[in-house]
Amino acid sequence: MTEKPSVLKIWILASRPRTLPAAVAPVLAASALAWHDGVFCAPAALACLLFALFIQIGTNFANDYYDYVKGADTAERVGPRRAVAMGWVSPSAMRAAMWIVFAVAFACGLTLLRFGGWPLLVIGVASVVCGIAYTGGPYPLGYNGLGDVFVFIFFGFVAVGATYFVQAGAVTGAVWIVAAGVGALSVNILLVNNYRDAETDARAGKRTLVVRFGRGFARAQFACGLLLAFAAPLVLRARGFSLWVLLPLALAPIAWSHMRRLRNSKTPAGQIALLGDTGKLLALYAALLSAGLLLGTRT
Repeated sequence: MTEKPSVLKIWILASRPRTLPAAVAPVLAASALAWHDGVFCAPAALACLLFALFIQIGTNFANDYYDYVKGADTAERVGPRRAVAMGWVSPSAMRAAMWIVFAVAFACGLTLLRFGGWPLLVIGVASVVCGIAYTGGPYPLGYNGLGDVFVFIFFGFVAVGATYFVQAGAVTGAVWIVAAGVGALSVNILLVNNYRDAETDARAGKRTLVVRFGRGFARAQFACGLLLAFAAPLVLRARGFSLWVLLPLALAPIAWSHMRRLRNSKTPAGQIALLGDTGKLLALYAALLSAGLLLGTRT
């Protein structure tokens, strides 16, 4: 029998720390690009970071609640324990926590209106709605194979684009290149999670891309995500950025090892470890890309 963690640890686990690099990475990379372009604004960047973190945590709470309600998460799941499924938190308490965190995220987002105007309000509302719709609502995105598209758009183009926009007042072509790289690695975090849960997801009617097309397709998708991420610095270099922007390519051996680990993984424990390392790869990628942008700042 699994011993019940402390209250604090329960809520830390429910926030799913392994997924939080997906919230930090786009803000970090976009802000470094803003610095490179001479338009960095610390208050706007900080507000974006807080908004992104609370949206991510709120979405994770929503997933914990709705996956339990829909039967995708039970006490027998092979992945990390989920608070509601384990009986550590009541469904009503998790639902309330979800709304509280989303409210805090929205409040953080409102502070951005003075930097970017009404389009930021639209993005804020859409982020909350999609955070809930990922596993909740009449057509949950994650249950219909659209989770990967949602992550790529929101953790790539929306997060990077909005963070840069509130600082620069416009969006450049380089923004979309950075967004594609960050978004691709963010999708890989979700992919590894779904790869591990394929059997339980299938039984619960959660039709992720792994469930729909199989693990062979998932491995190919994972490799394509890595290729897209590592192509982004090369494209930036071709567009005239300094050689420093190629720093993320130093992570290629790690990325290669991740592909091999995904192909050879046979146990939930190995897949859980790979999930954490995939998040770390995203964090390292964003850090090195940001460092390259800062080091290559025009003078």
